[in-house]
Amino acid sequence: MTVPPSTPTSTPTPAPSAPPASRRAGSRVTRRGLIGAAGAVAAGAALTPVATAGTPEEAATADTAAPEPGTTSETFPTTRAETATGEAPVETAFPIGYVGVRWTGPRGTTGGGIRLTGADGARSAWQPLSDCGCSDGDGGALLIPVDRASGYELKAPDGATDLRSTALDTTRGPARKVAVPRDRTRLRGVAYLSRAAWGADEKLRFKPDGTENSPQTYYKFQTLTVHHTATANGDANPAATVRAMYHLHAVTNDWGDIGYHFLVDEKGEIYEGRYSGEGGTPAHDANGKLVTAFHTGGYNAGNLGIALIGNLVKQGPTAAARGALTDLVRSLVRFHGVDPQAKVTYTNPISGAKKEVDEISGHRDWLATECPGAVMYGELAALRKAVAAG
Repeated sequence: MTVPPSTPTSTPTPAPSAPPASRRAGSRVTRRGLIGAAGAVAAGAALTPVATAGTPEEAATADTAAPEPGTTSETFPTTRAETATGEAPVETAFPIGYVGVRWTGPRGTTGGGIRLTGADGARSAWQPLSDCGCSDGDGGALLIPVDRASGYELKAPDGATDLRSTALDTTRGPARKVAVPRDRTRLRGVAYLSRAAWGADEKLRFKPDGTENSPQTYYKFQTLTVHHTATANGDANPAATVRAMYHLHAVTNDWGDIGYHFLVDEKGEIYEGRYSGEGGTPAHDANGKLVTAFHTGGYNAGNLGIALIGNLVKQGPTAAARGALTDLVRSLVRFHGVDPQAKVTYTNPISGAKKEVDEISGHRDWLATECPGAVMYGELAALRKAVAAG
């Protein structure tokens, strides 16, 4: 996880308000590449899925209407969430799958802990909080899997203040129907799961009054940054983890969406991240400009973020994840016509801030953070070489 930009210069400039729902609804099927899909893949073009929704009205329709041509109706659970502050015990009416934890102060977790309450009311022993390896601002951020707990208690890390937590259930909530592309979606030949296919609830992108929380802004691509999510390794349900992260980023952090452009799990599955509108390839608009996400505070515009799901401080990615990351990065640098082994001067188009980085960098090259983990950071030179060799 990362934290939102702390100054106005690092916050994306609001985009013009979205087109009326009637106009956007008419463009959805065209944007998501269902017409002539087979030919598009054969030609190496970008193939992207039917958007679940671009407005709250479209989101509601997508959850209830019959599938559009080229899609199939799939069922996903509605995410259930309950927020809390401080160290007081928390109990929920639903089985907890994850606990998101944030605080102000030190980024380290020394002294912090969590104790779970089972369905039978029994309390576990205190467990230390794991390292928060992708937080780049003041304080920490964690997503902890807890396997159907009925409650929990927290101890704040030493020196931490403003302790906040969110209990999440992303697997057992009320069912909702989503229109998912029938054919496998691809980005220049690289298969990925569309937002619809991993169960993104597009309503989370909107405020209660129906306005979009974080309207899309687009800038010319400059560079690509690799992250890890600092979540548990050996994840049995990474799609549920992505849905939990999406809720934390979009609602708890108030970013309006998930912070990364793409995510990659240990089996090599690629997930579409930040919503990029209806007119272009994933993460881009129709003109090939990059949608601004929230993954490297102060350096987001024009910076594409890919997160490997898991904790790569003490171990590297699986072979499948490494291969998928290489394929995805190769596709993206070719799309933008850049040298994966180049050194570049990134210039923030909003604030003017500059940074000398590799074209393919790690999160820690930008800010004080463990991300993308010590072992993964040590593999970045090999990643650049493999991308260039392909």
